[in-house]
Parts: sequence; structure tokens; C-alpha cells
Amino acid sequence: MDADRALLTPRGELVRGCAQILTEKLAELPAGTARVDLDMSGVHFMDTAGLEFLEVLRDHARRQAMPVTTTRWSGQPRRILELAGLDTTDPLRSPAPAVGMSSVASAVALEREERLHLLQEEVEQLRQAIASRPVIDQARGILMATYGCSSDDAWHILRDASQLSNTKLRTVAESLTASTAAEGAAPPPEVRTALAQALERLSTR
Repeated sequence: MDADRALLTPRGELVRGCAQILTEKLAELPAGTARVDLDMSGVHFMDTAGLEFLEVLRDHARRQAMPVTTTRWSGQPRRILELAGLDTTDPLRSPAPAVGMSSVASAVALEREERLHLLQEEVEQLRQAIASRPVIDQARGILMATYGCSSDDAWHILRDASQLSNTKLRTVAESLTASTAAEGAAPPPEVRTALAQALERLSTR
């Protein structure tokens, strides 16, 4: 608190449950609070629950008749705001979507729906990337130890092998990692061929 101003500093991820936590925190603010500002620089990931988080803030500002701001967005959360058509400097300043009777309102609603669909796709891709990171890092380590290459070179080998074999990067990494385990099976022929080609490409760079 700074006099009658409350500064909230969320950290980590805005995911399912964050709106409820925020509701509880707002209810705990001292009587006489006249302004609420959120510094969002500590938030590094959010999914569609982040939009519910913003709705809680918007509703609080309306019910308490006080200014509420959310500033210093960056990285992936800022990208989500862009896809949702919100102001990235302070999304609470963004106008509410048009509702009602005109064709303009219908067009706005359709555009918002399309943006939210893109948002959901991007969030899912990010989830898959996060889930894939450990096995990809393991595969890079195997390549670095086997061929004495750098971390960047190992990444290029995996990426090229994925493209050459038309196989998902995670699948290439999994097959390579599994092959080093006791009694592990060798990668599929198309992946082995692609890895060999990727190594040859690297040697000619």
C-alpha cells in the first residue's frame, strides 16, 4: 500500500484458478483503497484464464468506482493480449466489444471470436513446446556428447532431421533418447537417414 493506492505484483503464470485468487486478494484490500495498480512484469505465461483475470479487475473497477490499471506486460502474455485485440500497454483501457443491433457489431464479434481461436491455438502450441523441452534437451546432450558439437549445432541437427524426415521434432528427440537406453531400439530408418544427412549438412557449413 502507498497511502490509498494498492500495488499488486503477480508472479509466474496466469492459469486456471488465478481469477479466484485475485478476487480473494482484492477483497482483502484495506477499506479506503482508492486505486489499484498491477505491475505485470513478473508474469511470464498465461492462457485464456488470463482474460478471466482481467474481467475480475474490470468488474472491481466498475463496482468500486475506482481506477484500476495493469501495465508492464511483456513476452508471451503480451502476445496473448495482441491476439485478443486488447491494448498491450493497459488492456483494461480497451473498449468492451460492441453488442447489439448493427452489422458492425456482428463483424466485431466475429473478429473477436477468430482472435480467441488463434489465441487458443497459440497457447496449445506453447504448452506442447514446454512439455517437449526436457526430451529435446536430453537429445541435444546426447548429440553433443557423441559428436563433440555445440548446443546450437545439436539443435540444428535435430531441427534438420525433423524437416528431412517429415517427423515432429519431439518424436525425433524421443527416438534418439530412447535408443541410448539399455536395450533401447534404434530410431526408425527414416529418422536415422535424416540424422545422418543433418550431420553431413553440419560438417559442410
